[in-house]
Amino acid sequence: MEKSKFMESGHFPTLIAAFLYFDVSFMVWVLLGALAPFLSEMLKLTPYQKGSLTAIPLLGGALFRPVLGFLGERFGERRTGLFGLAFTLLPLIIAWRLAHTVEHFYFLGLLLGIGGASFAVALPLAGRWYPPEYQGLVMGIAGAGNSGTLIATLFAPRLAQKFGWANTFALAMLPVIVVLVLFALLAKDSPRCSEPPNWKAIAAILREPDTAWFCFFYSLTFGGFVGMASFLTTFFHDQYGLSKVRAGDFTTIVVLAGSFLRPVGGWLSDKIGGYRLLLLLLAGVAGCLGGVGRLPVLPLEVGLLFLSMGMMGMGNGAVFQLLPQRFPDRVGLLTGLVGAAGGLGGFFLPFILGAIKQRTGQYSGGLFLFAGAFFAAALILLQLGTKWRVSWQEESVERAGIFSYRGFPGTPVGETVE
Repeated sequence: MEKSKFMESGHFPTLIAAFLYFDVSFMVWVLLGALAPFLSEMLKLTPYQKGSLTAIPLLGGALFRPVLGFLGERFGERRTGLFGLAFTLLPLIIAWRLAHTVEHFYFLGLLLGIGGASFAVALPLAGRWYPPEYQGLVMGIAGAGNSGTLIATLFAPRLAQKFGWANTFALAMLPVIVVLVLFALLAKDSPRCSEPPNWKAIAAILREPDTAWFCFFYSLTFGGFVGMASFLTTFFHDQYGLSKVRAGDFTTIVVLAGSFLRPVGGWLSDKIGGYRLLLLLLAGVAGCLGGVGRLPVLPLEVGLLFLSMGMMGMGNGAVFQLLPQRFPDRVGLLTGLVGAAGGLGGFFLPFILGAIKQRTGQYSGGLFLFAGAFFAAALILLQLGTKWRVSWQEESVERAGIFSYRGFPGTPVGETVE
């Protein structure tokens, strides 16, 4: 791929705007998780409450994502993105001045979900500008905005230690305002925007079995990534006795892999196909999480988590390389639906880890449970390849790298089995 050809094939300022919007929104989205040790100490939270505190913003993201996806299709991603950034300031102001009880923070967590919903706007905003052969790379670059989690885990504990947790929410408003201005200047809706969907179109997409499968896979890859990113500060603090700031540092190291390997996942998906890559990654994450669940010494635990998060990040890029191959005309709406599933997956991870920790005194059970879920997903995807190879368009099958370990004899690629 020639760099000049890629640059000329779309609108690069919009791609940068999408990345920045995604980045600062994710910073805000996981802010409660990064500050959880401080808030837990102040509010004297149980393990179950700690899990709930870090999980609720992820649930909020799942609730907001279909809404922003629909608004983006109806009114354009640029206007929807401006609205999302402006709305993000509201929970930060409330947290700064008014939040004092665990119930307050549960409510704030739902509002902070607007940051997680940025996915439904940023990806189609960038993706519509570029042809199919660059979708994996474009989705990876824009999606690398999940590196905003790094900003939260690295700086929020330090700011809270120096200025207090309340003032940390106030300081978080500054980058949001800067990105709001830059987004207004750089972002531009693509002339290739699809027609706004009607309710029949939405219902038709929801009836598609492949929609449910994409939601399932993304609930694991993205849900696993963001759920871990939100909860690991608490995990390192409680399980290994690290200080609040040091726990944030180790979380940052681990999250680094998932954030910056996402574009690599998109790029590799363009090269070998998102299906092939996703299959390998699901199996790899299952093995690594099985090791994480054994709670080994800290250096080994960090290494296994680093590998797990890296593969999850690449898996996110692989899923979004597959989406436009299957649903090229409804990328925005599907991004919202699949993203909502990712948020739900992220919600369940810290929630279940906290609940099992309170019941058993260990995190192992929850980690083994999620390892099993990834292994099951790999087996399911392997089976789905048999169906997709004969039901998708031939060009999409080739781009996705779909193969069948147990093909239908005599059925050509791209031909549907009755």
